[in-house]
Amino acid sequence: MNNHTEWTEARNRLIKAVSSLGFPQEFGEVMARQLGSPKAIDRMTFYVYQAKPRTEEMLVDEMLAICEEINTWREKKASQEAQEKYNAYLFSRR
Repeated sequence: MNNHTEWTEARNRLIKAVSSLGFPQEFGEVMARQLGSPKAIDRMTFYVYQAKPRTEEMLVDEMLAICEEINTWREKKASQEAQEKYNAYLFSRR
């Protein structure tokens, strides 16, 4: 499955989940774009089915929490890579 197909299917699952709770389909589309990856979209879809949030604010809060967690993970990975390069540089100078 190519990336576009995977993203589209994840987006469609989120839209279906959001609209099943009575929210507009467009709201699900906006959240999918903001989340940006199939894994993040699937995490949001799981939340929708499990928590059955009653307000848009609850949905947005969870979406923002997922986005923040992803950003924190990316920063951690970037920091680890930089530290590995620095350590390799120090080791090569011995």
